[in-house]
Formats: sequence, C-alpha cells, structure tokens
Amino acid sequence: MEDAPRSADELLDIVDEQDRVVGRMARGEATARGLRHRCVFILARDAEGRVFVHRRTAQKLVFPSLYDMFVGGVVGAGEEYDDAALREAEEELGVSGLPRPTPLFSFLYEGTGAAAGHTWWSRVYEVRCDLPVEPQVEEVAWHDFLTEEELARLLPEREWVPDGLEAWHRLRDWRRRR
Repeated sequence: MEDAPRSADELLDIVDEQDRVVGRMARGEATARGLRHRCVFILARDAEGRVFVHRRTAQKLVFPSLYDMFVGGVVGAGEEYDDAALREAEEELGVSGLPRPTPLFSFLYEGTGAAAGHTWWSRVYEVRCDLPVEPQVEEVAWHDFLTEEELARLLPEREWVPDGLEAWHRLRDWRRRR
C-alpha cells in the first residue's frame, strides 16, 4: 500500500461555511491560520461489532496524544470525501482491501475551548474491518477493539480528540433519530 503525503506540505481545499471550495493551501499553513477544510471520520468495527479505539501519537499535527474512536483525517485537494474515507481507513488501520466505508452524515465542526480555531467540514462513515490491523506507528501509539459499553466507560477517564468526541455524540444522536 502506497503512503499518501502526510506532511504540513500536503495541499488541502479550503472551503466556506457551505462546503464550497474557495482556495487551496498547504496543510500546515491552513492549520496555523485556522482555515476551514475537509475531514473524514470513519468508525471501524471488527467482525464482532467492536469499535477500533486508539491513542494518537505525540507527533500528530492536530490533537497529539489524545484518544479517538474514529480513524480518518484530512481530505486532500481535489479528493472526494468517499475516496479520502477509504484511503484514510486503510492507512490508519494498516490494511488493504477494505470495503468502501458507508457515508452516514456530514457536519460542520467548529472547535471551542482548547480546540478553538479548528474548523472543518466533516463526513462520518462506518466500515467493517475483518482483516488483522497493523496501524501506522506514525499515526497510532496504542489501539484495541472495544465494545460500545467498554468505550462508554472510558469516555470520562481519557482525554479524547474534541472533533472525534463531537462526531461520536452526533453519531449516537443520529442513530436515535433513525
């Protein structure tokens, strides 16, 4: 599996509040300036329905060393959300041959508190991963598949990425409304 660019030089589409492309910029500069771009969140479940949970490495550009219940990342310049979701899921899980993640919903993330200045259009997906995972050591410091009950017990005990936590709460609300 070929690695996509993972640096501050990676080009991103800059988007407006309606998710329309208004420019392009290097990832590092877009992050430093707090410019809105696009991200994907993929909830990966194993054959038993457990959720892939991990702690990000300390070297991550955004939210280093925090826990997350999604894999995912930025959508590259000119890239479609669906393509980014598959690419990011396979990269972070360290697998190839995943089924295409199922898109669930989109939302505009606008960080507050410690995440103030971070904003991105986010699309949430779900995928089943029956393959043995080998997460990228540059991305993932720790990982496990947890039941939703185990994950619920960990929520107050660990420090979670704020955008992932918001996506998780939105996903739970979305499921309740269906």
